[in-house]
Amino acid sequence: MSTPLDLSRPGLAAGRGAQVLYRAAAPDFFGWLEHTRPAGGCARPIRLAGILAAIDVDTGRIVSEQHTDQLPDRALYKACGNRRESQCPDCAWVYQGDAYQVVRCGLTGGKGLPASVGRHPVVFATFTAPSFGSVHHRHVRRHSCSTRQRCDCRPDPCHARRTAGTCPHGLPAVCFARHGADDPRLGQPLCLDCYDHDHQVIWNHFSGELWRRTKQAMDRHLAAHCRRRGIPFVRVVTAAGKVRWLPPVRVSHGKVAEMQRRAAVHFHCLLRLDGVDPDDPDALVPPPAGITIDDLEEAVHAAARQITVTTPEHPDRPEGWVVAWGEQVDVRRINSASGELTDSMVAAYLAKYATKSTEATGHRSTRLTADTIGDYADPEGDHLARLIHACWRLGRPTHNATATGAATTGGHQGHLDDNPNPYAGLRRWAHMLGFGGHFLTKARRYSVTFGLLRDTRTTYRRTEDDESTASITVATLTYVGSGWLNDGDALLANTAARQRRESRRIGREELAHEAWLAGAAA
Repeated sequence: MSTPLDLSRPGLAAGRGAQVLYRAAAPDFFGWLEHTRPAGGCARPIRLAGILAAIDVDTGRIVSEQHTDQLPDRALYKACGNRRESQCPDCAWVYQGDAYQVVRCGLTGGKGLPASVGRHPVVFATFTAPSFGSVHHRHVRRHSCSTRQRCDCRPDPCHARRTAGTCPHGLPAVCFARHGADDPRLGQPLCLDCYDHDHQVIWNHFSGELWRRTKQAMDRHLAAHCRRRGIPFVRVVTAAGKVRWLPPVRVSHGKVAEMQRRAAVHFHCLLRLDGVDPDDPDALVPPPAGITIDDLEEAVHAAARQITVTTPEHPDRPEGWVVAWGEQVDVRRINSASGELTDSMVAAYLAKYATKSTEATGHRSTRLTADTIGDYADPEGDHLARLIHACWRLGRPTHNATATGAATTGGHQGHLDDNPNPYAGLRRWAHMLGFGGHFLTKARRYSVTFGLLRDTRTTYRRTEDDESTASITVATLTYVGSGWLNDGDALLANTAARQRRESRRIGREELAHEAWLAGAAA
């Protein structure tokens, strides 16, 4: 997003100021503002060119046609839709709102989901990565602050030990500093040479597979409880006419990945217990009475302890790497009597991390190539440079065309990947420090989809000003470029977008206040 005018740089300020004055003095300035409204706050909108045709709904005939050459700037503007706040704050703001609705609807219902899901047992679980070496950290044993977002409590010493020893490389293995929340040393290894950078990027890369098998283990654990307690399985007839016997309970999840300062991902998961309707397997029904939230918590801890994934062989490590969860697995109940976590708090928390990427580590880059990898990777560099180098080195082409991997999942053996080089993705995702998964995922039955929310918003915008549905607009467009034509246009469009957002925010607050007054008066 464009920044305010920097008057300390007269040349730049004068150029941008001249662009603003030129655009604002144009006769069609307000028409241009309305034209750019769909992408008004976007940092780098997409410019499209082509033909817009209005088609009669009843007859299918073309009522009118318009070429984008007749529009301001001879193009149609569309928001880029980037979810990353560091790349486009405005599009990330829209994505965060959608993510909030996706997560919260799975907890309270709404937007097509029954309100009864709000009575299903739900836990909020956090799965962390194991330790790959000692890093500087900030730990507060006892909090006395009113809010963790602005915590000013005194932390414990980082790595305090009675005997000040050294690592095999001669560096101190202790740290008595009480790190502040913004200390740049947080997440950095005490000794870069002792730290296992290879294992960390491997863990990031295969963490998605570890989560998938952990989720399966939870379902198996609950199914075993049903067998022991005599809860019958559900008979379901598939669309092909085959009969299947399904466990009467299943776990639906919504999951967000968070990149820690040490550049290892961990997962925040909402896990909801659902039942199975034999007449409609897709229906959201409560779990059977014999399965409780205690069983769900037990299944989470059991799966986290038991499940590991052994990666395929690699020339640098023929036995592969073991990928497992760290010791810290936190499980909390939602909307419990303590009131510590509510559905709104958790939904806002997950939606916030859905727009993040690697910003917490200090690394920001687009996808790396052979021409750009040298700018970021260094086997003798800092923590991030060594992680990126490990991704590039381990993801190099190998001659193990028959390499496959077996994974241990609670006693079950299975092939992990039949790709001749299952590590090739490390180079593709080197800019993400090995993690190639989506930052927000959910089970199909957990909640509504992003597509449904976007379609609903598009339909509302089309009918906001004109309720007539006699015609629809069909566009034949091609890509002509991205970004605003100049900094002055970006400043004007983004400023107008911020004003519209602020007006909507104030309007929502006024409506909420009026509703509160009406309720108090009643």
